[in-house]
Amino acid sequence: MMKILRVLGFAIALAPLPALAQHAWPSQPITVIMGFPAGSGVDVVARMFEETMEHSLGGKLVFDYRTGAGGNLASEAVARAKPDGYTLLLGTAATHGVNAALYRKLPFDVEADFTPIAPMVDVSNVLTVNPKVLDVHTMKEFVEQVKANPGKYNYASTGNGTGTHLAFAELVSRAGLDMVHVPYKGGPEALASVVAGQTCCIMNQVQTVMAQWKAGRVRLLGVTTRTRVAAVPDIPTIGEAGADVGLRGYESYIWFGLFGPKGLDAHIVERVNAAVKAAVDNPTIRDKLQALGNTPRWESPEQFRQTVHNDRVRWAAVVKSVGATID
Repeated sequence: MMKILRVLGFAIALAPLPALAQHAWPSQPITVIMGFPAGSGVDVVARMFEETMEHSLGGKLVFDYRTGAGGNLASEAVARAKPDGYTLLLGTAATHGVNAALYRKLPFDVEADFTPIAPMVDVSNVLTVNPKVLDVHTMKEFVEQVKANPGKYNYASTGNGTGTHLAFAELVSRAGLDMVHVPYKGGPEALASVVAGQTCCIMNQVQTVMAQWKAGRVRLLGVTTRTRVAAVPDIPTIGEAGADVGLRGYESYIWFGLFGPKGLDAHIVERVNAAVKAAVDNPTIRDKLQALGNTPRWESPEQFRQTVHNDRVRWAAVVKSVGATID
């Protein structure tokens, strides 16, 4: 018996430390880095998931906002982080789809240098206008008014090359419009410029414009998804409302999801993926997300890996079609 115990003890001593340590994870707060500011749509979703995920993981989440370069600063920080499970990225279809095509040089590869963990939500944008600057009620009126005044109207975005920029740029290109793009550092600043009348309009997330819309400060003309959004059922899709003005079939939406650095231990990936699923399956969280115009979404790590690859290809085509590029 003693011999058996000695053999077992020897085997345990030789076991790789990560295999033993992984079961104690997390033993310290988990930092979730995001490339968008507090109050942005990404942050709103993160806060909704926070409590349920902390309960599932048995550890605290700490949010670290590193804005700039379309989310690339945050992505780079995570790509260079130790794959120990204590540094994660809340990325988007923009950071891991758009940016690969938009930026000529990135200090990381959006697929090879990250471990996809799980998507969290699909997010619809909505064409939002300040009626005092651009008094239109339909997509047809919008296109006709802008066409009649080439170069007059400025549209805001949450940053050069972001999903909100490309969604609007694609609309401008397809409808044959002449508008001026004004990029901001994030959603709150961009929407504030529309409300103040400094810009006429923005293609922003439904969840971020709801309060201003309910207060009557902005008008919603069309959502960017293929089907209408439950939170604003009376607002048509741009594809249906703009069918007669060159926008038939228009569709543009993004997802938010969690990533780790490449080489992240499979056990940790499974733990975090399961925590995301617990949050997505939580009826209260689902109701809150849908009330803001979002669609809860969960996939396995491998399914999410394929989603990232597919979106990289899709957004590359969009970037090429609108001629966008950033050095």
